[in-house]
Amino acid sequence: MSEKKKESHSLEQNLEALEAIVKQLENGDLPLEKALKLFERGIELTRACQQSLEEAQQKVEILTQKSRDAEPEPFDPDTLP
Repeated sequence: MSEKKKESHSLEQNLEALEAIVKQLENGDLPLEKALKLFERGIELTRACQQSLEEAQQKVEILTQKSRDAEPEPFDPDTLP
């Protein structure tokens, strides 16, 4: 299976889409194939949200490790170990 491209929507947009999927799945009146596709999309959105939150946490950690006089720097997740 090919690797999916990184989700480019904002955290808020991904959460809204995820909430809509949950509502559809909770209704329980979907055909199995449609429910599985929605579930798969929900997993993708969940992972994108987790990645966004991890990146935000890393930014906070970087900023709190700097001195109060430090200038903000662009965040590049590829430079982290």
